[in-house]
Amino acid sequence: MRSIILVASTRIFFIAMVVVSLWILLRGHNEPGGGFIGGLMGAAAFATLAFAAGVDDARKMLRIHPAVLMGVGLVLAAVSGLPGVVLNGSYLQHQWLELDLGLFELKLGTTLVFDIGVYFVVIGGVLSFMFRLYEEEQG
Repeated sequence: MRSIILVASTRIFFIAMVVVSLWILLRGHNEPGGGFIGGLMGAAAFATLAFAAGVDDARKMLRIHPAVLMGVGLVLAAVSGLPGVVLNGSYLQHQWLELDLGLFELKLGTTLVFDIGVYFVVIGGVLSFMFRLYEEEQG
């Protein structure tokens, strides 16, 4: 039996959890955090939604099959090492681009692409498992 209060509060917490997971992801290439921890937080948001509102609602919010998300993430993580091969002859030797924008300095690197790939793999893997587990439980 669904609780209206649980479903309503979960939708609010879902948004907060996704925002925090993205913050952890983007923070991680310079400080603690990154793709793995951010991905776990993002997957927890979708798993909580699946628990409260059902797997179908969580799948609709995800908009992409978890296995496809894992594949895209794996490709991104693998491709992030190629600039190092071209520029330094070493796979996964990450490259950095530093831009001075006046008010602040923006530091971008291939580590961010790698972290985004890991983020997608973790979310896809955890949700594949969780959605299947919830579906077996329900029927």
